[in-house]
Amino acid sequence: MSTVHPIILSGGSGTRLWPLSRRLYPKQFIDFSGTTLFGQTIARASALAGSAPPIVICNDEQRFLAAAILQRHGLCSDDQKSAGAMILLEPEGRNTAPAVALGAMAAMARSEEKDPLLLVLSSDHIITPQDKFAEAVCLATTGAEAGKLVVFGVLPTRPETGFGYIRQGREIFPDIYAVERFVEKPDAATAAHLLQQDGVTWNSGIFLFRASVFLEELACYAPEVEKACRTIWESRGSDLDFTRFSREAFEACPSISVDYAVMERTDKACVTPLKAEWSDMGSWKAFYDSADKDYDGNAVSGDVLHLDSRNCYLHSSHRLVAALGVENLCVVETADAVLVLPRERAQDVKLLLEELKKSERSEADAHVRVYRPWGSYENIALGDRFQVKRIIVNPGGVLSLQMHHHRAEHWVVVRGTAKIQMEERSLVLKEDESTYIPLGMRHRLENPGRIPLEIIEIQTGSYLGEDDIIRFEDTYGRAN
Repeated sequence: MSTVHPIILSGGSGTRLWPLSRRLYPKQFIDFSGTTLFGQTIARASALAGSAPPIVICNDEQRFLAAAILQRHGLCSDDQKSAGAMILLEPEGRNTAPAVALGAMAAMARSEEKDPLLLVLSSDHIITPQDKFAEAVCLATTGAEAGKLVVFGVLPTRPETGFGYIRQGREIFPDIYAVERFVEKPDAATAAHLLQQDGVTWNSGIFLFRASVFLEELACYAPEVEKACRTIWESRGSDLDFTRFSREAFEACPSISVDYAVMERTDKACVTPLKAEWSDMGSWKAFYDSADKDYDGNAVSGDVLHLDSRNCYLHSSHRLVAALGVENLCVVETADAVLVLPRERAQDVKLLLEELKKSERSEADAHVRVYRPWGSYENIALGDRFQVKRIIVNPGGVLSLQMHHHRAEHWVVVRGTAKIQMEERSLVLKEDESTYIPLGMRHRLENPGRIPLEIIEIQTGSYLGEDDIIRFEDTYGRAN
């Protein structure tokens, strides 16, 4: 069997899972009971016999979230031509066809094989058990090695309007069928009708094919996309563990999905059943469907009290959620927002998100806790000319050498050890010690210890926005 090169698509924002999923911290990176969907995908791909390290495509803002998880799996390396994973950064989202094309070019550039076999996976799916997934990949290899573009079809269990469907045609290899046609996300009546027919599956968005075959079909059916991706690939450069591309070249590329660009046009498309439990975890209804439920049909996560309530999904992240006498609802609480909607309207969360964006509400993009490559910070209090933050710096983490035009900062060490540079002077602060950084002073914070450093930062000044930062040096490539 040929080596499989996993291509992990991780550019999605998970808008239907707001308020838990945000643009800067989407669902694939959220920790659910000690694991993330991205981490599960990496583990799933790595467990395949003979698989190569993955090639991850994600956006620039989430690069350190992806790298941290890859490092925990022992897959992130300083030399991307070695045994480590590759991380390709999209400066601008252009849907899945350009992402897969760049993944194919990356695999061909690093592989000793002339024409590597690509397994395209979304970073936010749940697939169990692993052996059923591995069997499906092994089976699909027959078609892919014969020059086919294989899509994995999931056997439908309910009328679902949030998925695309595939109608299979004649069998061309054992349990691999020609695609008769793709059906876009249907209305409820059409979905119910499709469910009654034989040879119909959900489109999982998982693919297996030769790199050259996909690129040839892309050049045939979407030549402007293939040409743009060649230009993008030639613009590449390296930055730490990441491969970057020209923003100008990326923005010139059409935005289009793999299905629209290739799969719905080519005569090489075929489908094989994925005989496993699968969910794209794309809505709160999907979370409800996959969760354990009590006697009254309620699925509960976190600190929840419910009485005389039925068939609800109740999620608490930070405080008590109490429900009385309600039915068929999704209630999701985070530190700065609460979502309440009928369970059957879970697909419509994006309508709320659109309104938040129109109002330029920060809740559309970020949580109260914001993650950075060195750790995280969260706002505790905000008032006229002052702001209080709780800052966590990971062991070995170093903030940029920076200054602010409009604010001064007071730092109090709550836990750990802080190494602080202020202009040419440096000092070390222990727990219960503090310092003051005047407006306009160059400064830098570092955690030289073995435990997380926690400080309380009190900002004072005329403007307290995050864009009042001038970076002079930065370990993570963010200097001005």
